[in-house]
Amino acid sequence: MAIERITQPNEPDEEEIELEVTLRPQDFKNYIGQKRIKQNLQLAIDAAKKRGEPVDHVLLYGPPGLGKTTLASVIAHEMGAQIRITSGPAIERAGDLASLLTNLQDGDILFIDEIHRLHRSVEEVLYSAMEDFKLDIMLGKGPSAKSLRLDLPKFTIIGATTRTGSLAAPLRDRFGMIHRLEFYTPEEIAIIIKRSANILGIKIDDAAARELAQRARLTPRIANRLLKRVRDYADVNGDGFIDRSLSHKALELLEIDELGLDPSDRRLLTAIIDDYKGGPVGLDTLAALTSEERTTIEDFNEPYLLRIGLIERTPRGRKTTSKAHGHLGKQASLKKDTDDQQTLV
Repeated sequence: MAIERITQPNEPDEEEIELEVTLRPQDFKNYIGQKRIKQNLQLAIDAAKKRGEPVDHVLLYGPPGLGKTTLASVIAHEMGAQIRITSGPAIERAGDLASLLTNLQDGDILFIDEIHRLHRSVEEVLYSAMEDFKLDIMLGKGPSAKSLRLDLPKFTIIGATTRTGSLAAPLRDRFGMIHRLEFYTPEEIAIIIKRSANILGIKIDDAAARELAQRARLTPRIANRLLKRVRDYADVNGDGFIDRSLSHKALELLEIDELGLDPSDRRLLTAIIDDYKGGPVGLDTLAALTSEERTTIEDFNEPYLLRIGLIERTPRGRKTTSKAHGHLGKQASLKKDTDDQQTLV
């Protein structure tokens, strides 16, 4: 459903990519949130510039929509370097990677999104490239095959992933800096919404910005999506000015509640409560119950629901919390689990 996609921080479409480029900050001064990461990266960049070297390889991980691509662009801008952007699935063969690396210049940055989806043969070529700035390629096949080692320019790889556990250990170990992007606070999201509205020429008051921030799942990409949809509602049903009353009506139309849950989130929680008395329920069973992909639940629904305390992950599966029961207006009951302990479900 189109409504559900608004609050899922999945891959943006072409229109959204253009919007994100417009709204994307260019330096640390305008990059809101992630204070600890910014301090560490700024220190590394200043030191690298002082030595006249490229900054060390950087791995950024965390839930989608938190600004990994934006942060890579900021690093490139702060270093005064060119950035080339690609993704793991786009690099199908070792030859594709070799073409990318040999076209880089000294100090350039290669950003690889979804780096955990690189093919193993491509990863192996990347090892020596990252560590020694050498490219090992094979010429020919069979007994006449020869190995050739080429020198590469001094470059920086910035990798981004939503699944750091899926990254091969030898590749992960070659990154000099590894940073996890955390969810933003509602106050930070409100500042981002005000900044985006100013760039797009949208008039919005502080109360409406806070309302959107509370329902944006602590994620900048979703905040910008909601701002666009509420702007559409304001243009059609008002004079274009967004106040709290108008934003509330627009979000009700989009079926996004006060915690930022959309129909797919509520369907997930309801399935656990109604069909399994609050759990625990296995992930595959949940996927079948809700007609969602396992990866969709794992990557999009679960991180936020865990963050705000609506579900718990246990060795036996997912469980809802008393907060989830209260939010959905479901009556909590006590049941006895296999350990003869009373558990709230």
